[in-house]
Amino acid sequence: MMGGWGYGGYGGYGYGWTSMLGMIIPLIIVIGIVFLVIYVFRRNVLHNNNGPFVHSNSAMDILRERYARGEIDTEEYQNRKRDLEGK
Repeated sequence: MMGGWGYGGYGGYGYGWTSMLGMIIPLIIVIGIVFLVIYVFRRNVLHNNNGPFVHSNSAMDILRERYARGEIDTEEYQNRKRDLEGK
C-alpha cells in the first residue's frame, strides 16, 4: 500500500472529480448524438414530400386541382363539392 490510501494511493475510485467527468462527458456526447439524429430525421421527413410520411391531399384539394387543370367542368365541380361538404 502506498501511503495507506489503497490502490495507487488514490483509493479505489480514481482521482475523485475527474472520474465523474469521465462518466459525464461521454454521456453528454451520446445525448448530443441522439438529439442530432432525431433533428436530422425529423427535418428530412418534414421537408421531403416523397418520403413514407407524405400527407395525402384531402378530397377537396384533389377536386380543386382537377378543376384547375380542366379535367372537370364547373357543373361537375359544384356537384362533387356539394357531395363532399355533405350539403
